[in-house]
Amino acid sequence: MKQKLRQMGDRWPWLGRALDVQDRVGEINGSFVASGINVSIFIALFPLLLVGIAVVGFLASGDDDFTARIIENLGLTGAAAETMTKAITTASSSKQAASIVGLVGLAWAGSGVAVALQQGVRAPWQERPEGIRDRLLGIAWLVAAAVGFSLALALSSVLNFLPEEIPTPLVAIPAVLLGVATEIGLFWWMFWGLGTRRVPARDLLPGAIVAGLGFEVLKLVGTVYVPQLVARSSSLYGPIGIVFATLAWLAFFARLIVYSSAINAVRFEAREGTVAVPLRVPRLPGHNPVAATRGGIMLEA
Repeated sequence: MKQKLRQMGDRWPWLGRALDVQDRVGEINGSFVASGINVSIFIALFPLLLVGIAVVGFLASGDDDFTARIIENLGLTGAAAETMTKAITTASSSKQAASIVGLVGLAWAGSGVAVALQQGVRAPWQERPEGIRDRLLGIAWLVAAAVGFSLALALSSVLNFLPEEIPTPLVAIPAVLLGVATEIGLFWWMFWGLGTRRVPARDLLPGAIVAGLGFEVLKLVGTVYVPQLVARSSSLYGPIGIVFATLAWLAFFARLIVYSSAINAVRFEAREGTVAVPLRVPRLPGHNPVAATRGGIMLEA
């Protein structure tokens, strides 16, 4: 099957490039790299929630009408409104502890996210993060990128608050185009800031375009399909269903980063060529390796 696909790839260059990207991701164990990104982001959500609880607590403690406005804006009634009231009351009483624990945990988890993203961007280039300096640069990038991605997500949600007098297409098309352009710019910055800076920035643009368009699709899935998936999972599996839905979305996001970076690496390598380097492997009885994959797996004749 693979041989037939390769023959088709020789006829259609775009298919051949896609097969090269898939091979590169497989050789560098891209699925495991993406899993590291997935888990690190998921873990970072917990201290982020604590920080959010602390912020809500501080806001509610200085405003007696805060809880009522939240319930009204969310359209909650009955048991849901009562649950929200109890949650905000609890947040007000535990805001100081939540803020300290949340900020410390977020700093620790955020550094893990930065390292995982660096690994995801650099693995297709067969590079690795370079110590504490790259970790600090990754954290700085993560803080700035969090603001950028939040703005991009806000652009997609602005349609929900439009007055009925304004035609939706009049705002929807510019909002989507501006969101895609913002996301492409953020991913372009990611591939340069977290990845190799030994290649011209223009060589990182194709992967950024793919990542930006892919993220726009994931946003659409996240606003349309994921809430339905969460509702179904919650009814079947309880709170753990929300965890499954969140992990599924993050899994696609992590793979999008790895594959997009691999596109840049494969295109650059096809133009500039490769360099052969010696690779040490264990001397195993009965094995006669003649080559190795990019991931260091021995290949026999």
